Amino acid sequence: MLAVCVVYRGCAIPVAWTMLPANQPGAWRREWLRLWRRLRPAIPSAWTVLGLTDRGLYARWLFRRIVRLGWHPFLRINQGAKCQPAGQARWYWLRELVGQVGQRWRGDGTAFRSRDCHLACTLVAWWGEGHDEPWFILTDCTPDGCDASWYGLRGWCEQSFKCTKRGGWQWQYTQMTAPARAARLWLALAVATLWLVSVGSDLDVGPPPELPELPDLRPLLGLPAGGKPRRMRVFRLGWLWVLVCQITARPFPLPWRLVPEPWPAIPPCVGLLPASSQPEEHVYG
Repeated sequence: MLAVCVVYRGCAIPVAWTMLPANQPGAWRREWLRLWRRLRPAIPSAWTVLGLTDRGLYARWLFRRIVRLGWHPFLRINQGAKCQPAGQARWYWLRELVGQVGQRWRGDGTAFRSRDCHLACTLVAWWGEGHDEPWFILTDCTPDGCDASWYGLRGWCEQSFKCTKRGGWQWQYTQMTAPARAARLWLALAVATLWLVSVGSDLDVGPPPELPELPDLRPLLGLPAGGKPRRMRVFRLGWLWVLVCQITARPFPLPWRLVPEPWPAIPPCVGLLPASSQPEEHVYG
């Protein structure tokens, strides 16, 4: 299953997907390009869109296609590669950009030393607390307009997959073997996920004046208006409120509003190239 999801408040909502037969050789390039192409008309041109992918999905053609669509690729790569920051004569191993926990680096340059793989892009690196290794991201955003920590939003897709399976809809028990049938079932799951996420979102941010029947559960969940980290997925919150409505014979809540969280901030850089070779115009922090 190849899926494109919209991330939202610790979860994600599937919006485009395709099912392929398992354990059969074949390239995914055509399928990914088709998904991105069909999704493009549904996205307002004024939106700023980040294309976050799993580390194993990096490809130069995918980077360029996302740029061509008017969006911003944000693709994670392995650290076993080299890059050439703009203005530098030598190539650096990615791990030289951030050598210890807490460091960040951003700058223009070229990724991958092999001429067949060269990619002019913005290189973004960060080694966060509690991580065994740093993140290395390739994007077309300006160096002072992005941060590698944004890649953490892709983890919300993993939470969505968990909700689709053992954490929610139990899709793993369908025993379906026909890709077309499984794809149709995913349509029902995607719509139902949107419903529960929208209901749970109201409980997460507090009830709007138009919906007095939704109680403000934030104090009970450790989520005062100040904004502490949530302890429960909005998917689960929506699920529980639907069960409450069923038990108490209340009408089921309808899909309502989606209130996104603030755009993540851009912290200063704390990781730099060796002082003898720093290009001043490409050093941040």
